[in-house]
Amino acid sequence: MAMVKMTPDVFSCSDDKGNLEIQINLPGVKKEDIELKMVAEGFFIRAKREETGVEYAGTYAFCCPVVPEKAVARYCEGKLIVIVPYMESSEVVNVEIQ
Repeated sequence: MAMVKMTPDVFSCSDDKGNLEIQINLPGVKKEDIELKMVAEGFFIRAKREETGVEYAGTYAFCCPVVPEKAVARYCEGKLIVIVPYMESSEVVNVEIQ
């Protein structure tokens, strides 16, 4: 059976602690069948449901950079939740207005 590729539903929001929370719907997928890769500018997700021949895959960009090394992910009842802090900007630049 050929795999059917689908883009998962992805929702994101900021919390009041300076983190980005990402929710990815992956119904029927087992935790061990999820691949998540993250860089400061975005992430890639792939998850397979072998028994149904469905593969969820997608690449997503962030509007603000994050610290991927500090990302925490948990999977429960078909939903992957990832919390990652935004990268702090340490440099303040004075912009001249013309």
